Amino acid sequence: MPDQNHIVIQGLCQNNLKNISLKIPKQKLVVFTGVSGSGKSSVVFDTIAAESQRQMNETYSAYVRGRLPKYEKPKAERIENLSPSVIIDQNPLGGNARSTVGTISDMYSALRLLYSRIGEPHVGTPSCFSFNNPGGMCPECSGLGKVMTLDVLPLIKEDKSWNEGMVELPTFRVGNWYWKQYTDSGLFDLDKKWQDYSERERNLLLYGSEEPGGKRVSKQVEGIHNMMSRLLLKRDSSELGETSAGRLAKYVRESDCPLCHGKRLNGAALSCKIAGYDISEMCEMELTELKRVLGTVTDPRGRSVAESLVMTLTRMIEIGLPYPSPSLNREAATLSGGEAQRLKLVRYMGSALTGMLYIFDEPSTGMHPRDVHRMTRLLRALRDKGNTVLVVEHDKDVT
Repeated sequence: MPDQNHIVIQGLCQNNLKNISLKIPKQKLVVFTGVSGSGKSSVVFDTIAAESQRQMNETYSAYVRGRLPKYEKPKAERIENLSPSVIIDQNPLGGNARSTVGTISDMYSALRLLYSRIGEPHVGTPSCFSFNNPGGMCPECSGLGKVMTLDVLPLIKEDKSWNEGMVELPTFRVGNWYWKQYTDSGLFDLDKKWQDYSERERNLLLYGSEEPGGKRVSKQVEGIHNMMSRLLLKRDSSELGETSAGRLAKYVRESDCPLCHGKRLNGAALSCKIAGYDISEMCEMELTELKRVLGTVTDPRGRSVAESLVMTLTRMIEIGLPYPSPSLNREAATLSGGEAQRLKLVRYMGSALTGMLYIFDEPSTGMHPRDVHRMTRLLRALRDKGNTVLVVEHDKDVT
């Protein structure tokens, strides 16, 4: 009769392993440890995780499978009793400036729901508190909290004329195509130095018009400020390539949005408060302070949401995330691999799924020794919900 209580692997020859057979108990916390090259990752990631993911992907339609990662079938005679797996590795969370600890952990969604229910004055649904939604974002910075301004004057040499190479950009070198577009326009004295230009002449060179924002005088002359703005501020910087982006980025200045002052939201959203705080102020709080404030919520319309938030914050604090991750507003891209993995663990702790296979890659990396035991408590709690937890680890305190 098949053994349903163990993951069974027979005749495993993956990577440096030679004809290995083993049974791994299910619904247990199992730690794989050993020196580098001992085969820990070959068993856990290249065999168990890869085969679980491969078989899960096979259940989808051909259309969906074509858009999923491809996994090779492990070199083993038999692999049985696998569960759907979740791999919690140390890959950075990535994302852009709109991805924060709050959005990645889903805590910001819960906060938005709380404000929509009990915030005063009432301003609308949860989307009204989203900086990713037109109904909630600041109209000036589109929910980024920052604005980019362009300073092209360092590109222009005051003591040089067009014929002497006034504009220090490769595309504007004397004789190049862009240089000819401007010099053939008839708008400029080619021997006149920038320092001698009138305000009108300076506006023509910078904006292609007689005043900023005015009507363009010549189709040939876009204006250097306008051109740089199009290339750097109105375009995905990844399209420029690393060399160009690095060379031109020094002319861009980032500063807090003058309208929302870095809070990302519009005035209506920021007028709504709970316990005297708007939602942005709560997201800026250190986690233990945020937990204290949410613990004061007694309104029955929001009590269950607040209690759920407090539970998640407790896990984050227990696993050592108050420092150096002091607030929900911290950008996800700035998290280290270890911080990202711990945040993923906290997120999965709130899942209602059972019978899953959770796989961790050295979760104690970068943790203070006092936090390791807290982390193992969360791993045990994940196991106690009816899941199998596999951990690849070097720290003996985890074992």
